[in-house]
Amino acid sequence: MPTRLSPALFRATLFALFTLASAQAGAAEALRIAAQKTGTLGWELAVARAFALDAQAGLDLQVTELASPEAGKIALQGGSADVIVSDWLYVARERADGAKLTLAPYSTSIGAVMTKDAAIKSVKDLAGKKLGVAGGAVDKSWLLLKAFALKNGVDLEKGAVVFYGAPPLIAEKLAQGELDAALEFWNFAADLEGQGFRRAIELVDVEQALGAKGAPVVTGYVFTDDFAARHADALTRFLALGQKARALIASDDKAWDIVAARLGKKDKTTLDLYRKRYVAGFPTRSAAEEEKDAAVLYRALVEIGGERLVGKAKTLDPKTFYTASETKR
Repeated sequence: MPTRLSPALFRATLFALFTLASAQAGAAEALRIAAQKTGTLGWELAVARAFALDAQAGLDLQVTELASPEAGKIALQGGSADVIVSDWLYVARERADGAKLTLAPYSTSIGAVMTKDAAIKSVKDLAGKKLGVAGGAVDKSWLLLKAFALKNGVDLEKGAVVFYGAPPLIAEKLAQGELDAALEFWNFAADLEGQGFRRAIELVDVEQALGAKGAPVVTGYVFTDDFAARHADALTRFLALGQKARALIASDDKAWDIVAARLGKKDKTTLDLYRKRYVAGFPTRSAAEEEKDAAVLYRALVEIGGERLVGKAKTLDPKTFYTASETKR
């Protein structure tokens, strides 16, 4: 005969089952994020945790902080991360080689040519100067600057004395007076601004001179097509969480204090410049608009960088930018 539960035990069992079901229904969905330790994604995730944005979004953000952007790419490709931040050119190149990556707009922040030389006001003035280039000979910003210079009749590789190096090294050499000017990433440019250096050539102006209609997205949240298809709802919640964290960093001083602590010992002037440049990089356009500008810049990069930079594809894959309404295969 079946065992009959006493009324009290029956009620206790029902309560336990209901509690378990409720806990499972409300369980946060895990999302594995690989973030560069010194990058702005780390800022936002720290603010998200401090303000419980992850709990509000029903997400369990499993964050791995890495030393370099390359480590994040390896984590994504190896399947140990679901989302990283990288530039759209990386995604385009990977798609050209068969990898099904895509990205959602993250930031338009881009660097500038920094100098204290009052004679350097345009790309033509770099002729005969010692120019430091952060990121190497095939860095996207450098190739865009070269393409822009060629449009203005200047071959920087022949007309300037070019030195390549890691961003901290280039910034240090400029500060020491060993370089006349330096093409730097946005955050190092902010540091140099704090030291009295001037933004002689804005890379966003270079992008627009090459055909971009607005301030193009430089970096994006990168993930696979398959992940986007299987976790569309969680991804939507994560992207919304990112927007909330950025809004807090822009407007809430307590949130900014969290960021400032991660930046180390910087004076108030430099911190204010960091905040200003970071906020200026918030994307305001649709993914479709961003993709149009990226396609224009991609053609310029194909012309000057060739397969070494962009891979085999001569045009930008139309699925480089993520559209939530599509399932990309």
